[in-house]
Amino acid sequence: MLERASLGRKATVTFAEAALNYMNAGGEARFLAPILRHFGPNTKLSEIDNATVSTAAERLYPTAQPATVNRQLITPISAILAMAAEDGLCTPVKLRRRKVTTQKTRWLTPEEFEVLAKEMTPHLTQIVGFMIGTGARVSETLNLQASTLYLSTGQAMLNKTKNGQPRMVRFPARAARMMQVRELPTIGSIFTTDHGKRYETGRILANGKRDGASIKTAFNRARDAAGLDSTGPDKVTPHTIRHTWATWHYAQNRDFGALLDLGGWSSADVANIYRKIAPDDLAGRLLQHGWDFRHAGWLDPLETSPLRSLRQT
Repeated sequence: MLERASLGRKATVTFAEAALNYMNAGGEARFLAPILRHFGPNTKLSEIDNATVSTAAERLYPTAQPATVNRQLITPISAILAMAAEDGLCTPVKLRRRKVTTQKTRWLTPEEFEVLAKEMTPHLTQIVGFMIGTGARVSETLNLQASTLYLSTGQAMLNKTKNGQPRMVRFPARAARMMQVRELPTIGSIFTTDHGKRYETGRILANGKRDGASIKTAFNRARDAAGLDSTGPDKVTPHTIRHTWATWHYAQNRDFGALLDLGGWSSADVANIYRKIAPDDLAGRLLQHGWDFRHAGWLDPLETSPLRSLRQT
């Protein structure tokens, strides 16, 4: 108290105090736990600079890719510093972001996806069917509730999203059919494990990452059986499905605005990373395999099998 009285709050406020102000104001807290443990309760806000952040990166994320360091360390610290500067608690500090030199270009062709689909278990078919039809992330998909799935119009409301902004997505009839390889519940979580249990999607690991292992085991098994890449720059992961959806959707619609809205990206630059360069015949090949994103959200009225759901007791 004496130190603060003599030096002033600006010189003595701690990073932990600034972080608490940030969270109380609604700031994203997802990656803050390891950062706060690293700096502790006594590190002053005025001590945070590029040197101290580099030290934190070496200790918290010694083997992480530059993009991960940017996302999970530099971005949250920068947000806290920016808010503190606005509140007059520190002078503005610009942290150097790590240079990201590589971008993933992997997406699945319709032919590759058919091979993968044949190797998927029913519960994985449902999940991946929704993801490939809507571009939803794994966590967004597993958090989908029966109350916000509208099968009759081929739509779903995603309430738990990465950026915290709910959005409505649309899916084509082929995706709807994949989602119905098992009967769907009318209450609770739409997608469950192969044993019918709800997925745990909110766990945060010690390194600050959200637990993404929910479907990896089943997905990797299907991927390996399909002969798709499991290592290197062309490695196929569950997130490859989101890249694939963006590429397929744009190939048929050529509507970047719709892609941006449906994908839930905060900027066009990020969406462009997902929209891959594709050959001119992709749109037609997708139609040959039953994928029609031109009318996603309006299911074929001539479908022979009705949309089904199973009421849970």
